[in-house]
Formats: sequence, structure tokens, C-alpha cells
Amino acid sequence: MKSEIIAVGTELLLGQVVNTNATFLSEQLADLGIDVYYQTVVGDNPDRLESLLQLAETRSDLIILCGGLGPTEDDLTKEVTAKHLGEELIQNTEGYKKLLAFFETTKRKMTENNLQQSQIIDGGIALPNRTGLALGTFYQTADHVYLLLPGPPSELKPMFIEQARPLLEQNFPSEEMLISKVLRFYGIGESQLVTELKDLIETQINPTIAPYAKPNEVTLRLTVKTKDKHAGNQALLVLEEKVLARVGEYFYGYGDDNSLPKVVVELLKERNQTITAAESLTAGAFQSALGEISGVSQVFPGGFITYSLETKAEFLHIDDALLKQHGTVSQECAEQMAIQARNLAKTDYAISFTGVAGPDTLEGQPAGTVWIAVATSEGEVISQKYQFTRDRSHIRNSAVMQGFDLIRRQLLRKNKCEYLFGFFLLFVIKNDMISTMKCRTDL
Repeated sequence: MKSEIIAVGTELLLGQVVNTNATFLSEQLADLGIDVYYQTVVGDNPDRLESLLQLAETRSDLIILCGGLGPTEDDLTKEVTAKHLGEELIQNTEGYKKLLAFFETTKRKMTENNLQQSQIIDGGIALPNRTGLALGTFYQTADHVYLLLPGPPSELKPMFIEQARPLLEQNFPSEEMLISKVLRFYGIGESQLVTELKDLIETQINPTIAPYAKPNEVTLRLTVKTKDKHAGNQALLVLEEKVLARVGEYFYGYGDDNSLPKVVVELLKERNQTITAAESLTAGAFQSALGEISGVSQVFPGGFITYSLETKAEFLHIDDALLKQHGTVSQECAEQMAIQARNLAKTDYAISFTGVAGPDTLEGQPAGTVWIAVATSEGEVISQKYQFTRDRSHIRNSAVMQGFDLIRRQLLRKNKCEYLFGFFLLFVIKNDMISTMKCRTDL
């Protein structure tokens, strides 16, 4: 089955809204073994939408329309599609009841145009909207399937997963399936990653490798088309092992919704350890990223934002003479920020950021100069100087990501050391027992 996604809305063409629905739907359809060959955006214009429907019918079996199901004059998707199909719009009883209940509950007056939201194309299947009021429609002819979905992602995603996907699985079962795995990398650029994997990419057939550059990281999507799920997963595992054998140093996790902050929080939870931060040029961005992760309160009691020399001395109790001698953009300052933050917050780890976000120089240091330090409860302090480029925002974001990677590597190193030490103790104990047994035998 060939599919096509048509996003309807002038706001998409103007760049006022980002079309994330196409990404979601493409991934869902790929999982069903349905190929997406075209994605189009059209404004709120009936003539242009009609022309696009005519074109879509010449090249696609499944035509998905997103948006334009609301109550306003520019919500014309259902009207234009129904006319194109030679059908009428009819009221759906359940949708109408939900509409009435909503206005009764909210004590708002329902205007006539709101009735559009509970209409569907005659002959189609109504798709209930769990998170909104506008109904979707699943309509099938001898040659094509039309799927009308609401525009807001909060409404489209649950409607597709709960309503539309089961209908597609039931009516169009696929012998083949697509299985994907996303690998995430930090510390290596897309060009270098592709170079390291050049022969694997050039000779790929099935499974395939697709690199995607994201801000401060790169992802690889490994995809296999298969009739057997177990065989497909095995093929992906073999390919993953080849990839990680070359660039595993930069690999940090799996999945579209994963992130370095999430990985760090999970590692801290596993070890039952805590972290704090003292931030200068990043102005709380590291701590804000931590706060986005669910359950972070288990590992993060709080931190410090010390932008000026005075607040570094007052909040963190750093010796004023040290700051004046070495400056705030220095290894000494970064290390003292981390040490003092950990002492004050009584955590297992502390990380500090100080530097020049730009665009101007500071203390004779060029924009992009950043010092990051990590202090541990064992008294260890590591610090590193970086030179980031581009604009102020990119410099600050790069520093934050680098900080998370430093903590991640520190935690993994500790895990490895503990594992090796445990193995060593087991080896010693085992050999000591063997020696003891031999002595007793001799006796």
C-alpha cells in the first residue's frame, strides 16, 4: 500500500506551526509496513485542496488528511473531501452528545458552527476524539482509503493509535513489517560518523542505516523489513554490533525520546547517588534540563546560579583572593565552584560551568571559552577547558550537553571500576579457598 500525508492549514505554510504530525504518522505507517511516498502541505483553500486530492488519487492508495476539522470558516477539510467523494456530511450521534455535554459542563454557549466538529462523511466510520471534540473519519472506496484526522498533535496521536491504526491493521494486513532501532551518539559529528560507517552505508540493502544530525548530537536509525519479527531483530542486533564496534565510544542510549539528561538521571538513580550544579555562563540551563526529567527530585536537591564574581564569593564561599588572582574564567574558579557546591549541597557529585558565552570577550578570553569541572564525594576533581563556536545560545547549549556527557562518563567509569574490583575480590577469595583446600589435603 502506498500512502500520502496531506497537512491542511495556512499556519503551516507561514511557519507559525511546525508540522510534527507528518513525522509521527510516517513512523506509525512504517511500523505497519505501509510506505509513505509523499508529504504535502496545503493552505486553507478549497480549490487547491481539491486539486491535491485529485493528484493524490493518481499515486497513492491511502490518503491521510491532517487538520481542518474544527468549527471555523477556514476548517474546510471535511467539506471539500466530502464534495470530492460525492458524499454529504452527516451528524454523528455520539459525537453530538459529547459536544452538548462539553458546553453544558463548561457553561458556555454553543454556536451553530460548533456542529461541524461532530460531523463525518456519510458512508465513513466515525473516529472518536478522546482529547478533543472534532471527529475523524475513515472512508473507503474500491480504490482508495481516506483518513481524516484533527490537526492538534494532542488529538491526532491518540486518535490514530486508538482508532485509525486498528482499522488499518484489520483492513490491510501486511505480511512484512518494518522494525527500527534508534541509536544516539554524543561527541561525534554527522560527517565523522558517516565516514566511520561509510562502507556499511554504501553497501546497505536490508537492514538500512539512516543518520540524522540533531543539535549537539547525532542519531542513527537502523531499520529492517522482515516477515519474521525474531529474524528481523537478530539482523538489527548484528548491524548494531558492527556500528558500535567502530563508534561505540560515542554511543549513549537508545530511542527517539531519550536524551543525555535522562540517561544521567537514570544512572544516578541506579546508584542511589545525588548531584548538584554551580552555573555561571549557563545560568541554570543544566539544572533546568535536569528538571525536565521525571523523578529527578530523587537525585537532585538543588543547585546554584552564580553569574558574577560577587555571587561566586557570597553564595559558594569561594575565596575572593582566588577569584581576583585567576579570574572567573579559569580552571581554578571552575574547580572551586564544583567543590564548594558539593560541600554545601552534600551531594555525591557536583558540576560547575564558567566561561564566556559571548559575543564579547571576558577577562581576555574569547567567546566560546568554557571551563567545566566535576567534584566527587571521594575528593576527586576533574576539569576540562573547551572552545565552542557559533552564537551565544549554541555555546551555552553545547556546554550543558558536554557537562551531562562528563557526568555520564564518570558514572560509567565508576560502575566499571566497581565491577572490576568486585571481580578481583572474587578471584582472590576463590584462589585463597583453593589454596586452603590444598593445604588441608596435604595435611
